[in-house]
Amino acid sequence: MRPPVDRSPRVSPPALFERLAEIGRARSAGGDASVLYDRHGVLVVRVGDVVVKAHQADRDGGPRLERRMRVAASLPELLLPPLDGPLRVDGRVVTVWPYGEPVSPDAVPWEEAGRLLAALHTCPVPADAPPWGRPTRVGRLVRRLPDGPEAAQVRRAFATLPSWIRAGEDDGGADGGAPQRLIHGDWHLGQLVRAGDGWRLIDVEDLGRGDPVWDLARPAALFSAGVLPPGDWARFLRAYREAGGPAVPSDGDLWRVLDLPARTLAIQIAATCVISARADGRPLDGPERALVDTCGRICEAGPGMT
Repeated sequence: MRPPVDRSPRVSPPALFERLAEIGRARSAGGDASVLYDRHGVLVVRVGDVVVKAHQADRDGGPRLERRMRVAASLPELLLPPLDGPLRVDGRVVTVWPYGEPVSPDAVPWEEAGRLLAALHTCPVPADAPPWGRPTRVGRLVRRLPDGPEAAQVRRAFATLPSWIRAGEDDGGADGGAPQRLIHGDWHLGQLVRAGDGWRLIDVEDLGRGDPVWDLARPAALFSAGVLPPGDWARFLRAYREAGGPAVPSDGDLWRVLDLPARTLAIQIAATCVISARADGRPLDGPERALVDTCGRICEAGPGMT
């Protein structure tokens, strides 16, 4: 199964769409402008073979994003290289990229995904790669939770996380001595596209030096919640390990290193599910309920759940 679908309504103003479409038409060989994504303050518009993205207003659009885009441009065999940006358009940070074909839910390339992440994690870290920081998004989402029993369960699970995650510190907390690798920082299937001769990673806003285990956190969380089938998780993990991926041991107990990242992402995804369901005025669906139920098991296990 894919991660839970975000059903929040599109909210970007038409004027912003037109500005992005204009930029796309100037860079493409032709084609109609269409919306690929319009959620959570992000608008992505496609024009032919070009994609134009307006980033969230509160994300860093300055020197760090420029450095991340330079890293992407230096590794075109792994990351989709930018065409332009960061630009300033009507007060928003905008970047321009080649179009890549997204993953089909009927043919998920788990082995290719595992090998691609392993290649990213084992390549030399560029000298100007910024630090990834810490998993701060979970705290921001938990603070946005509405009232209700599901939200309360997510909050209780969040309380079991280490203080440096709960505080949302960008550079606090121990990393257990993990080596600093080049990591994507927000990896999931939506960050994978087919372009040219193979698969590439997109969305470099969190790209940087960090502990590679956090790039495996989302699939590990979905597997733990029963949302990602065991066979798919095994395919992904086997390919990653066989390609020399350093995030987990080549054999033995991988949950010794995956436990905290998986718990953190399970809570983060569950918070997103509760927020989206409340915004849509609907009950949680099956996969969303599974993530919230996982928060209940985290509460029962307390800190250090495996």
